[in-house]
Amino acid sequence: MALTVSEFLNEEYNKAMTVVGSKETIMSDLNEAEQALLNTILQYSEQAKGVLTVFITSIVYKILNPSQDIRKHQDSIEGGYSGRTFDSKNITPFLKQCKFPAMAESGWLTRSLEQKVPYDKNYTGAIKPDSLKAAFLTLFDNIQNGANAKKYLSYIFQGLIIKRNQHTIDLAKPTTLSINTILWILDKHFNSPYKAEGASRLPVLALYAIYECLVNETKRFESKEMLPIESHTSADRRSGRIGDIEIIDENKRSFEAVEVKHGIVLSLQLITDAYSKFQTTPVNRYYILSTAPPPAKEELDKIQDEIQRIKNVHGCQVIANGIMPSLKYYLRLLDNTFEFIDNYVNLLEADTALKFEHKESWNKIISELR
Repeated sequence: MALTVSEFLNEEYNKAMTVVGSKETIMSDLNEAEQALLNTILQYSEQAKGVLTVFITSIVYKILNPSQDIRKHQDSIEGGYSGRTFDSKNITPFLKQCKFPAMAESGWLTRSLEQKVPYDKNYTGAIKPDSLKAAFLTLFDNIQNGANAKKYLSYIFQGLIIKRNQHTIDLAKPTTLSINTILWILDKHFNSPYKAEGASRLPVLALYAIYECLVNETKRFESKEMLPIESHTSADRRSGRIGDIEIIDENKRSFEAVEVKHGIVLSLQLITDAYSKFQTTPVNRYYILSTAPPPAKEELDKIQDEIQRIKNVHGCQVIANGIMPSLKYYLRLLDNTFEFIDNYVNLLEADTALKFEHKESWNKIISELR
């Protein structure tokens, strides 16, 4: 069964999201000349939303209706079709849904694009600057001469996704939330179905945010210092860190550390790997926390045996647990849970490993609260 226009757009968008992932470059085998023309469309995508909208509308219509000469963008032109109607019904709503540059109703409401003549090399509309007009008309000509419209669409979608990722987004900071509500929000935020990499960073930020509160509120951390959070790509061994979160004492020695695992079940191997990182340090407590369900009893018994062995040999108290139970316990220690929310949102806004969809998901989850 043929896809609807909406289904097609979402399918191509999801493909582009997967290709982009966490990269900041467009992946395409189009030739350099074609890429340069498409980059011009992307360059002016904010200033010339009408051009972007009309171009995407035309590509999509061509893919779904291969025999149509898309240069003939109005049904009043012989052999033409109504680009404006197709845009208003399908493309502009999609662009708004994706938070891409979009017109209020249609790209065809722009005076420079609404002339009742084809978009060929003789088009007289005052598209500015001249380099944008040249790119726009050349790309139409390319498509009518057999260029791969799907590759053009993928290139534009990838470029728009990357540009969107670079935009700042204001994040909600709800107040007076119950602990159970905070835990529900975090669970949804950690486990939403993201296309781009970076979700494993979220529980790390949550634990860091709670520790930012604890170091100021609990006696255990008096005279202690929490080291700055490292980038997502910093390997512990290379950086000298023994965990995702590390607290040092007044003599600059490791005091407490946390290793965070997202979607990875706790195992004996994780415990032994952690011990290899901290065995030469005087760390007092070492937490290994995971978002995954607990392991089977047989594996759990092995973990407990290894934890006891490490305690006997080294003296460090290793705690292997779930992230959500740990956060629930820590939140109960706080005088004001909003401090945690404030810290977490600030980290979300600043962390370069996160993409637009991770941040948009936070706002969407908050908007669903009742």
